[in-house]
Amino acid sequence: MLARQHWCHYTSVMSLRLPPDHLSPETLLVRGGTDRSRFGETSEALFLTSGYVYDSPESAARRFTGEEPGFVYSRYSNPTLAMLAERLRLMEGAETCHLTASGMAAVYAAMLCHVRTGDHVVSARALFGSCHYILSTILPRFGVEVTFVDGTDLAAWRAAFRPTTKLAFCESPANPTLELVDIAAVAEIAHRHGARLVVDNVFATPLYQKPLALGADVVTYSTTKHIDGQGRCLGGAILCDDAFGKAEIEPFLRHTGPALSPFNAWVMLKGLETLPLRVERMTNSAASVADALAAMPGVTRLLYPHHPSFPQRDLALRQMQRGSTLVAFEVAGGRTGAFAFLNALKLIDISNNLGDSKSLITHPPTTTHRAMPEADRLALGITEGFLRLSVGLEAASDLIADLARGADAVVALTRKAAE
Repeated sequence: MLARQHWCHYTSVMSLRLPPDHLSPETLLVRGGTDRSRFGETSEALFLTSGYVYDSPESAARRFTGEEPGFVYSRYSNPTLAMLAERLRLMEGAETCHLTASGMAAVYAAMLCHVRTGDHVVSARALFGSCHYILSTILPRFGVEVTFVDGTDLAAWRAAFRPTTKLAFCESPANPTLELVDIAAVAEIAHRHGARLVVDNVFATPLYQKPLALGADVVTYSTTKHIDGQGRCLGGAILCDDAFGKAEIEPFLRHTGPALSPFNAWVMLKGLETLPLRVERMTNSAASVADALAAMPGVTRLLYPHHPSFPQRDLALRQMQRGSTLVAFEVAGGRTGAFAFLNALKLIDISNNLGDSKSLITHPPTTTHRAMPEADRLALGITEGFLRLSVGLEAASDLIADLARGADAVVALTRKAAE
């Protein structure tokens, strides 16, 4: 899980021979962190091993105290994981990166490692269902109090902080409403009160938003999404400064064991090589799809961060380089209308995953946010007619034609109801 461990005499060739600050992100995503074995392989090596041997008991003892560099157990780290962590670290501009078995394990660890009984957390209200569950249900079990605020309201953030507040949390853009939080402003508020800000940056991707540069202390990712991006493997990442990583995150992960599989890490290393190409293509299509949906009959509301109609467009333009790959919208007819829309699709798959090369669509009230109380969903604008679309690599024209089938079904349903 550590970004900077190497396997000593087993390594003979370092791929990255230029300083990282001399290279573009695209180059770092292909070559960053690569350590070649003595065989000089071009593709990163996959080390499927749980443990490691030592030359002597003295070497083993030094390895465990940290006096000698190297690996001791793959629950702690692994050569393949170390390459992925270093590549992600370089991409994000962080001091350290820790890997987990899933995105939710990353979010959970980033919170739980830092709070204690009697502490207080402030969070934006617009969240993925599982994030909401951690904050609303799990943390209070351990005596941690949580206050939810309207993430768009800076006055609400300021009012919520207390002397016991240790952590602030947000998703920006949020799942599934794409609501934005002013990361720089909330970071300033948190730091004024001695708290840390954790930002889940999955929807924006590391290419289009840099929370650490905006003032956040910790960034989390589900690497399952755009980083793998092809529906194959689960994974998560936590990026932060060295001090927080060593004091809080590293011991928590080491002793609780949400370790990423070396195979999954290897798959994600290969995914990073094509991340800029895939995300740029998907974002171009998402912008075209958003324009088309805005004009379709039966679509009553559109949400896309860089679209002219987006309520927080000024913040989106200031904080996000581009609008990214997710589009949310509402159709007429409530759940019946939403299901009619989905059932009319012939190309786009119904799935609760996102950031995939295949376009995927889901109905959050009955899937990702099903467990959230209805009143809370409605307060966030997650109505029964709400849909979340993850735009993939298909031709934008084909996607638009498929979405038009869905819109036509909604219009037909509305007409029938009016008769």
